[in-house]
Amino acid sequence: MQFLLAFIVGAPVIGAVAALLPAPPGLRGRTPQQAVLRHGVIVTGTVLIAAVVLALGFDRDHPSKMQATTDISWIPALHVRIHLGTDGISLPLLVLTALLTFLCALYSCFKPPAGPSPKAFVALVLFLESGTLATFAVLDLVLFFLAFEMVLIPMYFLIARWGGAERTAAAWKFILYTVLGSVVMLLGILLIGVKSGTLDMVALATDNGRDLTHTTQVLAVLAIAIGLAVKTPMWPLHSWLPDAHTAAPTVGSVLLAGVMLKMGTYGFVRIALPIAPEGMHTFAPYLAAFAVVGIIYGSLACLSLARRGNKGDLKRLIAYSSVGHMGFVLLGIASMTPTGVNGALFANIAHGLITGLLFFLVGALKDRYGTADLDTLAGATGAALYGRAPRLGGLVAFAAVASLGLPGLAGFWGEMLTMFGAFDPARGLSRPAFLTFMSLAALGTLLTAAYLLVVVRRVCMGSAPQTTHEARDAPETSEAGKAHETHEIHGIPDIRNIQDVQGYELATWSPLVALTVLAGLWPAALLGLSDPAVQKLLAGGKA
Repeated sequence: MQFLLAFIVGAPVIGAVAALLPAPPGLRGRTPQQAVLRHGVIVTGTVLIAAVVLALGFDRDHPSKMQATTDISWIPALHVRIHLGTDGISLPLLVLTALLTFLCALYSCFKPPAGPSPKAFVALVLFLESGTLATFAVLDLVLFFLAFEMVLIPMYFLIARWGGAERTAAAWKFILYTVLGSVVMLLGILLIGVKSGTLDMVALATDNGRDLTHTTQVLAVLAIAIGLAVKTPMWPLHSWLPDAHTAAPTVGSVLLAGVMLKMGTYGFVRIALPIAPEGMHTFAPYLAAFAVVGIIYGSLACLSLARRGNKGDLKRLIAYSSVGHMGFVLLGIASMTPTGVNGALFANIAHGLITGLLFFLVGALKDRYGTADLDTLAGATGAALYGRAPRLGGLVAFAAVASLGLPGLAGFWGEMLTMFGAFDPARGLSRPAFLTFMSLAALGTLLTAAYLLVVVRRVCMGSAPQTTHEARDAPETSEAGKAHETHEIHGIPDIRNIQDVQGYELATWSPLVALTVLAGLWPAALLGLSDPAVQKLLAGGKA
């Protein structure tokens, strides 16, 4: 188990280097491009198998205990150690990261993104996977920061080189926001290290801030929270996200929403809550306020994009929906209660599954129709996506109702538990204020349902049919014009022959659908892992 976790973190880096080398004879496909894409599937598949084995071997009777640990001195002068481990909080995120990266590699093998050499693409995806896995596995603050930063360069190039329109500006905006936030976060980490004398996250969590003064904790949480809030992203530090998602390739959007956003919220749970509880207590009401503003703002932005005539991009809409969904996660963390934090961790996993599926589906729609513009899609489907591609239409509807929090699916439990946490926040927090936050979050769920149902109606059912008066008043169309309309509507060629879900798409999306249903019907599978670890974390390692 000790070797297994180190292998999970390190194998993608080795695979990334190997991807840049000539393919060995056993992996050569019909073309060098096919060979390197196949290499990506093999490496990510091996990491996924290792993550599943790690999960199966995890001691579920003691999920609060750090397991599969490695602790080696790295830089003695700075007290930096290569300290790895996993518990009930980080294990689901490790498996989610391995799963989504494998599905992205599998999807890319059949649908390579348009752009430069596939070798660089595969190497960047593997390097990104390693950084994300390391973020969830390391137990040293310096290593956490390095892993946190390790993912920025791969994502920047995925957007800038393989993205769509305005990809360069979106990539620069992404890197500038995240780097500036990380610089501030580093100051907070160094402050904790200097004042406490250690950078070990387990030791700091066990100490529970007893060696840090109130002022030190407040300053440290303020600095660290800014860096984490940018990555989450929290309103008003979210503006890089819609541009990044709109420009990113399908695989980039899946990984950005599915795993990279979780790094920010994980940092709040792993660092801010246990290491500086007094500082977190001071900022909890402000964090909750920003969270609910994000929930309402994200929902209203999505409603605006979903309206007819606003030329809303469907990828941009889902990006704004992520601002709202991550607001629920932050609200649960701000409650500083076991119920709220467990709900936040559950919502993290649910968002990764559902939003990953949504971006896969939007990518498929864009491939088929040549656009993600909602007005164009609504006009092109013409009340017929269910009829033209029933399985694709059904999956879009499923992902939408899962995202709005339908009971029985994964999206329901996280949002409900975070609101329960806000209903009865930790001792010392203003209950009237948190009841107000909970009420606003509940309003956000209604707005979320509204815009997602509008999207389903417009994309799956299309525009409203032409009325009798409109048909009577419409000018006659020549046979040539009719033929042209048959093959091109709104600039989209031959919509009569839209392909339904293909085999490789079914293989890529089915695990996300199955896990969304499974987590909704059996939430204890995740909550049974996270709850003991959360209880121990909030109690300073004593529970």
